[in-house]
Amino acid sequence: MFRSMYGFNQRSWIRRSLVLRRILGLSFVFLMMPGIVSAQQLTRSVVSVASRSMSAIEYFLAQDKGYFRDEGLDVKLVQIRSNVAVAAAIAGEIDILDSIPTAISAVERGAPLKILAVGFVRPLFWLVARPEYKSVSELRGKIMGVPSIGGANHTALNHLLKKGGLNPDTDVTTIVAGDTPSQLQALTSNSIQAAALSLPFVIVARDKFKMNLLGSAIEDYVSIQGGVAVAEKTLRERYKQIRGVMRGWSRAKRFFNDQPKPTVDVIMRLLAVDRGTANETYNLSKPAFTVEGVVKKDEAQEYLQRDAERLRLNAVAPVSRVFDFSIQEDINKELREAVKMRH
Repeated sequence: MFRSMYGFNQRSWIRRSLVLRRILGLSFVFLMMPGIVSAQQLTRSVVSVASRSMSAIEYFLAQDKGYFRDEGLDVKLVQIRSNVAVAAAIAGEIDILDSIPTAISAVERGAPLKILAVGFVRPLFWLVARPEYKSVSELRGKIMGVPSIGGANHTALNHLLKKGGLNPDTDVTTIVAGDTPSQLQALTSNSIQAAALSLPFVIVARDKFKMNLLGSAIEDYVSIQGGVAVAEKTLRERYKQIRGVMRGWSRAKRFFNDQPKPTVDVIMRLLAVDRGTANETYNLSKPAFTVEGVVKKDEAQEYLQRDAERLRLNAVAPVSRVFDFSIQEDINKELREAVKMRH
């Protein structure tokens, strides 16, 4: 069912695999943190991230701090569109993807994937409008920009428009305007009039371009994003490797929670922003993050219920079909015990 729904046939996969190999051979250079040099004699592992953003901060921190190397891994972070990353994971072209919303939707439709850890559970989006629009109601008849139809950004945009009294299906026009930097550029050129932007671009839009922030969705609903998703076949065949990536990721999550100043230093380099913007980005985003990479069962159920409604599915997928936090919980226990031993 999943294969036919997504058009996975042998000929298209040969073509797609060749394209993916070219992507994987080149993209990691763009996503390497400054100052990081891969060590020799390490096991290579490929992780796809949707964007260079806070949603993947644990991966960039783990790379910057050498946590993956500590696990004997040479982790390449590549930027791939979420839907392509899901296909690449199933094809075995990548080991892990952080595009959790897209991965969850794929699992609900029958894809052989599992969500093993989650980065954050609240939406880090703000409704940003050009300077001339000072309320949501003034956006009636205007053009909204999103990176993809049906993604987390689009969901947040629709929520904020509804919250402000507009019907996103009839009162505005929504177009695909590229990733967050492209959306900000489209706002400045007036090709779109509003968008739901993530950090730190919200701050840049407000401070540099004097745009208006018309609302935030961070406290309104559960939005599971970022983390570790893997093909079931890959998990079986490369368990030790996947666990090593997860351990490095988990150490980085603890670093994020406990070490604000050096984390802000990494955010500055990663996102090419000044210290003030990086510091505000850290403080605004921290409440949305999970502490140990695990989601509560009721939060997972809430998310799956809403996603099933969005996808018009006949039934809500059981939490156990989509999520398996057993490896993450085991790693968390190891890390807690290691801290106790040091003290």
